[in-house]
Amino acid sequence: MRKDLGDKMQFMPLPVLMLATYDQDGKANVMNAAWGGVYDYNQVYVSLSKHKTTDNLELKKAFTLSFATKKTEKISDYFGVVSGNKEDKIKKSGVHVTPSKYVDAPIIEEYPLTLECNVESFEDGNLIGNVVNVSIDEDYLDENGKIDVDKMEIIAFDMINNTYRVLGENVGKAFKDGFDL
Repeated sequence: MRKDLGDKMQFMPLPVLMLATYDQDGKANVMNAAWGGVYDYNQVYVSLSKHKTTDNLELKKAFTLSFATKKTEKISDYFGVVSGNKEDKIKKSGVHVTPSKYVDAPIIEEYPLTLECNVESFEDGNLIGNVVNVSIDEDYLDENGKIDVDKMEIIAFDMINNTYRVLGENVGKAFKDGFDL
């Protein structure tokens, strides 16, 4: 039997995304943005309210989007609970920042996988970015040079329990298993 829970959103899993930008002085900032995902081929979508990051997006028209991991869970949560208007989050967290070669935005080295993006549009808090490059720490590639998702231990936000969860085991092959019916 099913039970109705009402209209409170219960959507899962949600990626834990780190959105990094530069301000007018070239100072890096990062925020935790849980409301995002794929928009179209080579495009990402993130829903944002007003932040220091949104000011930077309007100014620089570029950002990086990285995926939080089990190893980066504490700093990733910190990036979501503290405002860049009140604290230098980069300095306090001790992360290492390098500039992207492709967009005017920082790469935070502690995150293994980073999407480097230009702003396609940003209206009413809806950010759409064009992915111009994807960079990865070589330690997270397998012996064939492909991304090893298991090794990264990417985390997802569980909005039901307000927790972070590591993505789990591989249970099937997409675009293949359904043909067995």
